[in-house]
Amino acid sequence: MLNITQLTQNILQGNRVALARGITLIESNKPDHFETAQKVLERLLPHSGNAVRIGISGAPGAGKSTFIEALGLHLIDRGHRVAVLAIDPSSQRSGGSILGDKTRMEQLARREEAFIRPSASGGALGGVARKTRESIILCEAAGYDVVLVETMGVGQGEYAVRSMVDVFLLLQIAGAGDTLQGIKRGIMEIADIFIINKADGENKTRAETARSELNMALRYMPNDLPDWKPPVLTASALEKKGIQSVWQHINNYLQQVEKHIGLKERRKQQDIQWMYDVLDQEIRRLLYTQPDIKHKIRENETAIRAGHISPAHAAAQILKFIRKVFKEDAV
Repeated sequence: MLNITQLTQNILQGNRVALARGITLIESNKPDHFETAQKVLERLLPHSGNAVRIGISGAPGAGKSTFIEALGLHLIDRGHRVAVLAIDPSSQRSGGSILGDKTRMEQLARREEAFIRPSASGGALGGVARKTRESIILCEAAGYDVVLVETMGVGQGEYAVRSMVDVFLLLQIAGAGDTLQGIKRGIMEIADIFIINKADGENKTRAETARSELNMALRYMPNDLPDWKPPVLTASALEKKGIQSVWQHINNYLQQVEKHIGLKERRKQQDIQWMYDVLDQEIRRLLYTQPDIKHKIRENETAIRAGHISPAHAAAQILKFIRKVFKEDAV
C-alpha cells in the first residue's frame, strides 16, 4: 500500500525516484489512484510555485530537444536545477508513444541537477499530456527552479501549454523552405520569444534573413504587455551559442509580466482556467459514458448517416434528451 506521507517527504527531499513515482501516480487513469494523487498534490502545493515555467515548441526538425539540452546545461552550470517535461505523441491506434527524450538529451540526463520525464500525450488535444500541470507542481516541490515543458509542435497543444507556463518560446529554423510557412497566426500571437535555431555554419546568413522576415511579420501582431515586443533571436543549440541571450530575454519578459500583471496574479488566472479545463473534460466524459446518453448519440449517428436528420438537428435532439435525463435524476 502506498505511504503518502513517505512519498511526499521523499519528493520534498528531491528524490528523483519518488518524483517519478509521484508523476506516474498522477498520470494513472485508475479511479482509485485519483484520490491518492490529489492528496499528494495538496500536500505539495504549499511547496510549489517557486520555479520559472517555460513552454517550448516548434515544428518537427526545429531542434527542440537539442535546444532544451543546451539551455538546461547552461542553467545547471549557473546553479539552477532543471526539470524537463517532454510530451511525446501517443499512437492514435494503440495509445503507445516513443518516449525517447532521455536518449535525445544524454548529457542533460546524466546530470544530478536535472530531471527528465517523457510523458505520453494520451491522445489529448494537440499532444498536451493531460496531467502536465500537476507534474509541474511536483517538480517544483522537489526543488527544481526551472521547469521546461516541450510540446510536439503540431498546433492546438501550444494553446494549452501557454495556459500553464510563464513564458512561451517558439523555435523555428531557416533554410527549410519558406520560413513563415506553417506558422499559424494564432501560434505566433501566443509566443513571447521567437528563436531561429541552427544558426550555424552555412545557415547563419539564412538565419539572419529569417530573423528579419519574422520581425516584419510581428510588427502587426497584438501583445498583452504594452512594453513588450516579442524578440526574434538566433541561436545554435549544437554549438551552444545564443543560449545566454535567450535566458536573459526570458528574465526580461518575466520582469514585464511582474510590472503589468503580476506573476502570481497570472498564475491564479491560469489555475482558474485549469479548473474549467478539468470540468470540461470530466463533463464530456460523464456525458459520453452515461449508457442512455451514449445510446441516444449512437441513434443520431445512424440517422445522420442515413440522411434522415441534419447534424445540427441531431445535436439539438441529444441536448434535449440530456436535459430530460438530468431533470429526471434531480427529482
